[in-house]
Amino acid sequence: MKRNIVIATVAAAALIGGGTVAAYAAAGDDGAATQRQSSVKVADDRDDRADDTADDRDDDVTEIRTNAATAKVTAADAIAAALKHTPGTAVAADLDDDGVDGWEVSVVKGDGTEHDVKVSASDGKVLGDRRDDDDDDDDDAREDLAALKGASVDAREAAAAVAAKGTVTDVDLDDDGPAAWGVDTTKGEWKVDLRTGKVTQDHDDRDGHDDGDDD
Repeated sequence: MKRNIVIATVAAAALIGGGTVAAYAAAGDDGAATQRQSSVKVADDRDDRADDTADDRDDDVTEIRTNAATAKVTAADAIAAALKHTPGTAVAADLDDDGVDGWEVSVVKGDGTEHDVKVSASDGKVLGDRRDDDDDDDDDAREDLAALKGASVDAREAAAAVAAKGTVTDVDLDDDGPAAWGVDTTKGEWKVDLRTGKVTQDHDDRDGHDDGDDD
């Protein structure tokens, strides 16, 4: 009789142990499923953020092109107006993409300070002049002046040279390779040689426009 009781106890223990193993196995499956679900969620969140970034970039491009379509003052004229108000060297000009109907022209004065001059896109009047107090901006300004040393083509002339390629929305120094003016239009992106004024299409043009080179 005692022998039978011992056997029954061992069998019960085996069943209990098996149940425990099964429970652990079930828990392991649930953990793997949870981990897979977490990985999928992270991937989905990453895709959503990428989509949001792309949407924001598209919205900015749309806003710029809308402003360009209504602007009566060209980039070249805005640069000329900014320099008349704040004498110096224009190193950049861009059409605002934040709903403001105006140009922002970056002008470096003779003392090396950089000023952001706001110019109305509707009548060419200067709306404001703000000096950049950031030391990093001053360093960038001095680098821009160094890059323009010996240049024969200024920002206004670069904008005018590319005007035939579409409405100019941005002019800036491009130091990706030999220094040149980088000019964005509603139809593509272009480079203007600082010394010869030759206009070529920017090979990094993300819009994929191909209007050919201007010889």
